Amino acid sequence: MRFLFLAAAVAASAQTIVVHADRLLDGKGKIIRNATVTIEGSKIVKIGGKAKADYDLKGMTLMPGWIDTHTHPTWHFGEDDRFFQGRETPEQKLRYAAENAKATLLAGFTTIQSLGDPVDGPLRDSINKGEREGPRILTSLRQINERSGDPEKIREMIRQLKKDGADVVKLFATASIRDGGKQTMTNEQIDATCGEAKAQGLRAVVHAHATDGARAAILAGCTGIEHGTMLDDATLDLMREKGVYFDPNFLVLHNYIENKPKYLNIGNYTEEGFAYMEKALPLVADVLRRARAHHVMIVLGTDAVAGSHGRNFEEFIYRVRDGGDKPMDAIVSGTSMAAKSLRLGDKIGTVAPGFEADLVAVEGNPLEDITAVRKVAFVMKGGKVVKH
Repeated sequence: MRFLFLAAAVAASAQTIVVHADRLLDGKGKIIRNATVTIEGSKIVKIGGKAKADYDLKGMTLMPGWIDTHTHPTWHFGEDDRFFQGRETPEQKLRYAAENAKATLLAGFTTIQSLGDPVDGPLRDSINKGEREGPRILTSLRQINERSGDPEKIREMIRQLKKDGADVVKLFATASIRDGGKQTMTNEQIDATCGEAKAQGLRAVVHAHATDGARAAILAGCTGIEHGTMLDDATLDLMREKGVYFDPNFLVLHNYIENKPKYLNIGNYTEEGFAYMEKALPLVADVLRRARAHHVMIVLGTDAVAGSHGRNFEEFIYRVRDGGDKPMDAIVSGTSMAAKSLRLGDKIGTVAPGFEADLVAVEGNPLEDITAVRKVAFVMKGGKVVKH
């Protein structure tokens, strides 16, 4: 993890850059009008002052670089414009992942968490070395599910993941929403996964649609719940009490439905599976509203798959339009709160002196019209301008 930021510091020149915008959202809920941000190397050193701007973003809103806590950059469509599930070499997979990662960066997301594929490791390292343009990547490298073995085998896998450089552990406590979302891993498997992740100093995030799998993971010490489509209020209260982060996802369901011809009849992407996803959309909206009411810590993740890379910002819009989020709350979920969930809350996700100079600016004001997030006009990562 330390190398990730050292590499950014080395890559960024020591020159001073001044950015001015009509308004600044600092990532923690504060609004600064007529804002000036001074950057030296890869770090923000000052907010305010009257220095001449190198980048004068008139009519724009400046924010911390956005963070997507749930992506799958290796997922792509094939030459037949269908979801690709065939064999491909690591080099081919890396090429597609790199393209998707760059598209995500240019869409304003300077940090992503991939959950996860072995090729994420080489891609992460290549980006850190400056060989490719892309967001900061944290990855699980692999995934753990009910077929991963008995508890001792799972513990061995997690120790190996740690050695291989994984940043986080991803487990499937329940089935896909297309298969009803029932608990699939045993409580013993979940206990072993979350317990060993904690012993190795790793976070553990859980694919869990229903209450039984989510509750077992929370009690086992996992740090985040993904999806949570059918969580009850008691489970949301338990998440708040245990300090577990919650990532409900809208974009992934919309993306599948919009791209139905490209997925239909591949694996569990059946007519029945699509019907489940259609029914899940109002459930996601409901659980987001209830999670806010129960004061759960909510982060922004998209579960970005083929068809959604580079338009991850649509998640902000769905959260506000369909989930009832206030625009500021959605933006905080995708900046400082997401950073905190990644244990990077003192480095990214906030515009303040000492933080990494990760910035995104959009035309207009997303607090008044959340669709402004689609108009990304400026992106800086670690003090380097990658889009203007």
